[in-house]
Amino acid sequence: MPQLDLAFARSHFPAFSEPSLKDWAFFENAGGSYACGPVIDRLTRFYRETKVQPYGPFPASEKAGKEMDEARTRLAGYLNVAEDELHFGPSTTQNTYVLAQAFRGSLQEGDEIIVTNQDHEANSGAWRRLADSGIVVREWQVDPESGQLDPADLDDLLSEKTRLVAFPHCSNIVGHVNPVAEIAAKAHAAGAVVVVDGVSYAPHGFPDIQALDADIYLFSLYKTYGPHQGLMTVKRALAEHLENQGHFFNAGNILKKLTPAGPDHAQIAASAGIADYFDALHDHHFADGDDIDPAERGRRVHALLEGQEKTLLAPLLDYLRQRNDIRIMGPSDPAVRAPTVAIHTKNKPAPEVVEGLRKHRIAACVSNFYAYRLVEAMGVAPDPGVLRLSFVHYTSPEEIDRLIKAMDASL
Repeated sequence: MPQLDLAFARSHFPAFSEPSLKDWAFFENAGGSYACGPVIDRLTRFYRETKVQPYGPFPASEKAGKEMDEARTRLAGYLNVAEDELHFGPSTTQNTYVLAQAFRGSLQEGDEIIVTNQDHEANSGAWRRLADSGIVVREWQVDPESGQLDPADLDDLLSEKTRLVAFPHCSNIVGHVNPVAEIAAKAHAAGAVVVVDGVSYAPHGFPDIQALDADIYLFSLYKTYGPHQGLMTVKRALAEHLENQGHFFNAGNILKKLTPAGPDHAQIAASAGIADYFDALHDHHFADGDDIDPAERGRRVHALLEGQEKTLLAPLLDYLRQRNDIRIMGPSDPAVRAPTVAIHTKNKPAPEVVEGLRKHRIAACVSNFYAYRLVEAMGVAPDPGVLRLSFVHYTSPEEIDRLIKAMDASL
């Protein structure tokens, strides 16, 4: 596997040549990444040339529709799903609420669903509210010290009444990568649908959805170098079974029944720019680009990004492990976690530490990051929460060094 050409990758992000961002090291990528140039170019072009109702019988409208279709086709290819299994929406939170309503009609009083206290509230709260309809909600709880989920604990929660299991691919606080395929196999054996929140995982490389065998997989394109859209994949047979959430006359259109409002045409079209960027990365690093199908391209790009991130993560975790005045939330082994590292400061309030980082032009935040239940379960006050340091493949070794020096000065 080749090593990421960092200069080539960064050349695709206008943020790195933006004067107002000069000298800032960005460590709040888990809240939203920089947008890559192809996305910005496509969004600008759409508003300039094709900002009309798409799919109409005139050139600008036809072009708008084709650009939206292109985004669906190319992102589906990278995720290894069929085109009609990919659905856009305004955000992952809203997509999940729509899904919960779609499930409500097929669930009966006494049916059981399993949620976790490791999730961002988006993949927890919507499902928990089904208790108002008589659905039994069971909680798969983290270990309070490590913040990790033990798949063995799931065995005691699953039953013949379990209809759905919702959990994160990766926590936005503890960063541990859950074994999705293993968990999905357990849930499917019990006859349950598997819903995976991939918001904190997908920025580090798109997953192969077929390999994970997730029935539903959700993530946010604005955290994967794209526009502010949510994306979800839903297995076709499941989507056909779910209750229509759109206009009654669209119930037979599988791409409209889970999208109650009109989609953001421009942002959907612009999301094809993510595939442009991934294609550029692939073809720059691999010589056989034209002969490789999109799913394999996705797996290669994933490995490329992951390798770079693991290299950057190791020295940061080494530094944090040596300090006695902080607690690393989650594992300290870079092999089993994403580069989203939250810490609980012991001697100085986290807001003071983040203010010190700001003086060194380190962009980071303090919060519970909508993982309120997780932070509380690990014995940390959700307000103010934890200091989170999150990065992606375009982060440089020099920025990691700057972060470590700034931490030394601020703690």
